[in-house]
Amino acid sequence: MRARSRLGVVLVAVAALAAGVTPSATAHPAPRVPGTVVLDGAGLQRAKARLDRGDPRLVRALRSLTARADGWLDQGPWTVVDKPRPAPGGDVHDYLSQAPYSWPSQPRTADNPWGCPYVQRDGQRNPEVDTGTDRQDAEKVFDSAYDLSLAWYYTGQRRYAEKAASVLRTWFLAPDTRMNPNLDHGQFIPCRYDGRAIGIIDFSQSYTSVLDAVAILDTGAPGWTKGDRSAMRDWNTGFRDWLTDSAFGKEEGAAKNNHGTFYDLLLAALAGATGDRDLARRTVLDARSARIDPQIAADGSQPQELARTRSWHYSTFDLVAYTRLAAVGRHVGVNLWAYEGPDGQSLFKAVDFLLPAATGARPWPYPELEFHRFAASDVVHAAADAGDRAARAALPRLETPPGGDLWELRPAAEQLDSIAG
Repeated sequence: MRARSRLGVVLVAVAALAAGVTPSATAHPAPRVPGTVVLDGAGLQRAKARLDRGDPRLVRALRSLTARADGWLDQGPWTVVDKPRPAPGGDVHDYLSQAPYSWPSQPRTADNPWGCPYVQRDGQRNPEVDTGTDRQDAEKVFDSAYDLSLAWYYTGQRRYAEKAASVLRTWFLAPDTRMNPNLDHGQFIPCRYDGRAIGIIDFSQSYTSVLDAVAILDTGAPGWTKGDRSAMRDWNTGFRDWLTDSAFGKEEGAAKNNHGTFYDLLLAALAGATGDRDLARRTVLDARSARIDPQIAADGSQPQELARTRSWHYSTFDLVAYTRLAAVGRHVGVNLWAYEGPDGQSLFKAVDFLLPAATGARPWPYPELEFHRFAASDVVHAAADAGDRAARAALPRLETPPGGDLWELRPAAEQLDSIAG
């Protein structure tokens, strides 16, 4: 028995070294199952066990994941209080972002420093939105916390956990640098709106990754304390209540396109993370008639998204919300993948509609300013895992996203060709 045990250790070490990851990066005691709201915590633990056994495919994926995490170690932490000017209300702790597709229509002058009025150019991102607001920093907080917490979970290297804790504590918790739990000034338009309901998508499209990052750190990560855990839960509760009670929250919840789908995702995930299982379950159940029925056609197309100048991006984008919402549903006993609407609408059909373009079999026949085939990779993975045979058959023909295919280490869809929503 001892000889077999020693042989197993040697084989794990050889497999890990062959993939460029040291054995110490994978062989550490497995933390307890994370209480995640989108990711499958038990699935993460199983992947961790496979890594510890030297699974070559997962070791390669881990190398891509740790490369991303390593890139964050020398960046941040970020805070809402360091923008050049506060949000229109004057509180530096309020989040501020600018509408991405609004452009000045007049020359900037002393009397008109913004070049107002602003006009809409759908799908064309105004570069000034990335300066002077919190949007890019918030995205870095979301992405870094996710990558770093996952890297810690799989490797046990405390530097990843401590960096993730610093990022989260600075943005959300520390009194001098924390963000207020509201989005009153999201996607403002100069000279017109101090904030808009549509700005909620700044958070709804990826804040659920932060919720899972926190759940992962809560399993015992160094540098993340019980006080941090409690304070983060309080912040999320305040944000959840703002989302349900504010005028902006109610308006965004009534949206009929991807904004409404992402609102449901954010609300259901926040409810799950803060212990309101009934609200989480009700939100997922309501999405069947409120989202799938009117937004997905009988052939699986998404007419509101096909009308955009970036129809491929927005079709995959909306399915990121749906597939993540279905993952939240799994935690509260709702199988959103099994639902079929009155005309046969379903998430499976919506994913299958993308497969010819996703596999390169046929060109995408709708308007698209910047087509990236890999944008569909994660949602196809999600459908395959949920039992879609066509999606599973398509997996070998998908385009690998930049930075590698990380699906097996973080099986929840990301928007792989992300642009501002």
